[in-house]
Amino acid sequence: MGTAIWEFQLGVFAFVRSVAPYALLYLAAVNLVAFVMYWLDKIFARRKMWRIPEANLIGVALFYGAPGAYLGMKLFRHKTQHIKFTITVPLLLILQILFAIGCIFL
Repeated sequence: MGTAIWEFQLGVFAFVRSVAPYALLYLAAVNLVAFVMYWLDKIFARRKMWRIPEANLIGVALFYGAPGAYLGMKLFRHKTQHIKFTITVPLLLILQILFAIGCIFL
């Protein structure tokens, strides 16, 4: 029984090591997309142009883009007066950080 558990743990470890580079690539890409979306929406707002829907801005943060969204909010001072954003994006950021810590240490 002990050998089966050990083999299972080694299999999980091997799987995580094989997926980790792709997960990091995904995180980098989605955070870059989130950052650029907030930057573009700020430009569009200044020029009174078509805007990126708020649901899309929060949605990209929901799919692990919260660090990029939060950085875009703060750097471009965009959506910082909207309660929906000032609560949701930092909350998602905290939850995603806690999830990442849990994945690393569990």
